[in-house]
Amino acid sequence: MTDVPEPVRKCASLLKGTKSDTEKFAALFMVTKLVKGKDCNAAGKKLLFEAIGFPFLKKLLVSKDLPNDCPPLVYKSVALSILTCFCQEEELATHKDIIDAIPTLLEIVEQADDEDYEDNLIVVSEAYSCLKSIASHEPGQQALLATGAIPKMSQIYSAQSFQTDEALHLIVLLVKQFGVVSWPEDPTAFHALIQRIALDMETDDTERKYELCRILADILITCRREIVINSLEGQIWPESLFKGCGDILKAKIGPKQRDPALHLIATTLQVLGIQWAFMDEQKTFFLQLLQLGAIEVRMQMDEKKLETTFKQADLLTCCFSILEHCIEYMATDQLDLEPKEKQTTYTALKGAFNQVLAVLTRVSQDKIRESTNPRDKKFVFAIVKVLSAWLAQETTAMRPAIYKLLPFMLKVANESFHELKTWRAGTREGEAPIDVLRIMLPALCHFAVEEEARRVLFTHKEDEVLLESLEFYFSIAHWKRPPIPRAERLKRMNEPDPVPTPEQQAEMKVARSAIVALCNILMNFTVLEPKKAEDAPSFANLLKFVVENLPELKDTPDNLVIHGNLAVLGLLLLKQQSKKVKQNDFSICRYIQATIRFLWDAYNIDESNDPTALVVSIAYKGYWSDLSELWFLGMQTMCGVLPLVPWLSEFALESGWAEGIVKTLKKVKIGTLPPNVKSAYEDFLSQLVDVNGDVQAVLKKADALRVCRNHRMMDLGKKLFGD
Repeated sequence: MTDVPEPVRKCASLLKGTKSDTEKFAALFMVTKLVKGKDCNAAGKKLLFEAIGFPFLKKLLVSKDLPNDCPPLVYKSVALSILTCFCQEEELATHKDIIDAIPTLLEIVEQADDEDYEDNLIVVSEAYSCLKSIASHEPGQQALLATGAIPKMSQIYSAQSFQTDEALHLIVLLVKQFGVVSWPEDPTAFHALIQRIALDMETDDTERKYELCRILADILITCRREIVINSLEGQIWPESLFKGCGDILKAKIGPKQRDPALHLIATTLQVLGIQWAFMDEQKTFFLQLLQLGAIEVRMQMDEKKLETTFKQADLLTCCFSILEHCIEYMATDQLDLEPKEKQTTYTALKGAFNQVLAVLTRVSQDKIRESTNPRDKKFVFAIVKVLSAWLAQETTAMRPAIYKLLPFMLKVANESFHELKTWRAGTREGEAPIDVLRIMLPALCHFAVEEEARRVLFTHKEDEVLLESLEFYFSIAHWKRPPIPRAERLKRMNEPDPVPTPEQQAEMKVARSAIVALCNILMNFTVLEPKKAEDAPSFANLLKFVVENLPELKDTPDNLVIHGNLAVLGLLLLKQQSKKVKQNDFSICRYIQATIRFLWDAYNIDESNDPTALVVSIAYKGYWSDLSELWFLGMQTMCGVLPLVPWLSEFALESGWAEGIVKTLKKVKIGTLPPNVKSAYEDFLSQLVDVNGDVQAVLKKADALRVCRNHRMMDLGKKLFGD
């Protein structure tokens, strides 16, 4: 107690000696003077807090039963004035009694527009000050979240009450801490808040416009994206953001204004997608965005010291995000550009990515590449990510420099993948790490067919990491209900089967596209490096993974494309590893059955309007652009596998597939069978006849003679009936 100033000790002693509330209240005026003085330290404040006793302060805040000699607001004002000073000390701001007072403080700020407060707005200001101090520490943040402070503050700002900026700053502080958890399942409060800020940003022409850009970006990034996207109907804030950002892009602005605007644009694209850039159904905004992002990247990365570039990490990451969205959209061929616009766009992008490549090359040779600083690592990840997005589209430029840099890019990508894998296996605290390897997969699809790039990939054992990635994403796409503890099974027997949450469904969608890209790369490896596919342990493990997991995959429309990819990848691997396949291996048998199902179900006549026309089945039709080449490759590879593993032909017979093909083709009108489909079926049936003596009788019985005559299947006819 020696470090407590004498006047504070005397005051504490006086407070403890008071015999009534009136006496204690009179003494509080002395406290207000003391706690605001520079001599009152943390120990002094704690002593005064204990001497007053929190129940008394709470009584002043909420009770109607107070002496009549002062208006209730005066009692409130004195209590809040003292609390504000107490809350400046962490030990008191996190004290249980003060945390418990949060609902009372929220009630005061919610009533800021009431007539009671019109003459004493200082009370509302003090309540905000207390909340701000409480929100500076983790226990207070948790309590504010639990009491619904964010939706309440959103309501206050939306209604434009007194001191609403205080409410806004509190929201930003909390959402930065809690991210997506900040928002309830009902998006009403979120939409109302964003609408209010977006409208303010759109109509404001002062510096506040750019401050609101920063705030909007901080809040938008934390939204429950799936819920917000699905509830956008009738909301006008996307349009307000579009107009506000459009005005900024047209204005003459400096870095102080440009940076928050780019930050907001990048975040909005992340939440609403690239379609937001076409809200007026014109391409002007999109092209302005692309140019601005590309120019900013060139300026910030141009021949500067790496330390200077790294200081601009946040701004550059926003520009990268904008460029990634633009490149991805341009790859869909939906953008109709004039020749001059094409040239300008390509020149801007090439200039930016030459600079990105140059900086990443310097990073790969600098000590900064080993930095453990999370901010530096995140920035290096972002550079590799944006360069990968460009390389997925630009398949010829800068090759020698890229091959040289590829080992470092792989190192970064693999590190990020392993970070995500570790995060998912643990408690999943904080934001999920980004998997740069997944973003890099489309570029790796191109590298897989380039000899020099393939050499680098195998030298660095990337085939092993890609198998690990396939296993990882399959575990996400192949969602299973959480296990029920044994003790609860009986009780929960009649519960409906759980379904994945919207977040899990979004993860599954991402996982499925990753699996397709991984299969594409691994198929190219298998075909272009046959010796490795035959001998390398990683390829033996890959085949084992496919044959064990494909039969387990749920038969749903969403899984059809990955089913096809895994089936065909398995056939290509079987062809290379046929010498090692044991007859009647149970997992191979199940795999072949699943593969036959994929190939068999693609075509039929039952679903055709014309009972004599062969058509792609309804289940496949919506995905046929992704499945067509796979199906033909699958049929062709099956023909290559049969002579090497002839016992597989038993499955084509026993399942009824071979007979089914003939019976279906028999009904197809002469001259209407597409030549490529005819060849696929004829080659397959011919191969079956060659490897299995029982096939001839089955096909003849199904009337193969008529099929061969109708569709001019000469080769099959010769095998079955001679010349």
